[in-house]
Amino acid sequence: MAAPRYSAPVLWVRGTSPVLKSLFTLDSKPFCSTAAASRPLSAQQLAEKLRAQKREQKTKKQPVPTTPVQRRVQELVRFTQQLQRVHPNVLAKALSRGILHQDKDLVVINKPYGLPVHGGPGVQLCISEVLPILAKMFHGHKAEPLHLCHRLDKETTGVMVLAWEKEVAHQVQELFRTRQVEKKYWAVTVRVPVPSAGVVDIPIIEKEVQGQQQHHKMTLCPSYRMDNGKMVKVRTSRNAQIAVTQYQVLSSTVSSALVELHPVTGIKHQLRVHLSFGLDCPVLGDHKYSDWNRLAPQAFTLAFLACTLE
Repeated sequence: MAAPRYSAPVLWVRGTSPVLKSLFTLDSKPFCSTAAASRPLSAQQLAEKLRAQKREQKTKKQPVPTTPVQRRVQELVRFTQQLQRVHPNVLAKALSRGILHQDKDLVVINKPYGLPVHGGPGVQLCISEVLPILAKMFHGHKAEPLHLCHRLDKETTGVMVLAWEKEVAHQVQELFRTRQVEKKYWAVTVRVPVPSAGVVDIPIIEKEVQGQQQHHKMTLCPSYRMDNGKMVKVRTSRNAQIAVTQYQVLSSTVSSALVELHPVTGIKHQLRVHLSFGLDCPVLGDHKYSDWNRLAPQAFTLAFLACTLE
């Protein structure tokens, strides 16, 4: 699930790509004016050669999944990649096939992985963009767009509630705001939470991470700290937000766990922060919160990989 380590600029400069190797080979040929020397490729010939190499790389056979779980994962990966490149009409049709509930007030869909709810920098397609199309599929061309009742992170999949009327959407949003909606999440974690069930009640605040990759992250802002073996109350920042998460381990291996999470509050990235920084068990595939100081692909220990491959 986690992406491999990558540093594209370094790899390209070193010429480890087959395409760049061929380019470096062309550039490094010594000049020769004899008739026997091969002529340099023209721009058109070079472009054809690069396209042929790309086609060859695409046609290379991928590892064949051997178990039902591997086949299902491969299907989900392929489906996610396709959704990010399709026409909005195609996305709306895919969402309509995953309707979980529908009545005169609400439509409940199954949000796919990797699909953002709102637009933004670098976002080509999102759920909010296709709500007018989805409404027309159900009620004809004169239908008013559906309305979002809440949001889910791009990497989160599961139940998402939409409303036909703006007033109904506001009512559902108020239910979420006043915590009258019970929300449960399942997450696979790296390492196993100890204890196996409990409550994480630690405020959360957004801070800027200094370093080569300056960025912002949510992090813990505890109300207490240890001082010479004694617990001392500290002054909490006014920007800190109360965050409470109930959790329970449903199943586990030596180095990973399936955890059920119940967010009592609804702070940005609350579950990811409480798991990673509160319980030292980041979500599998969560590259942002697996390390505080840098933005990099999640790294696994040999023990974790060995356990996963078994």
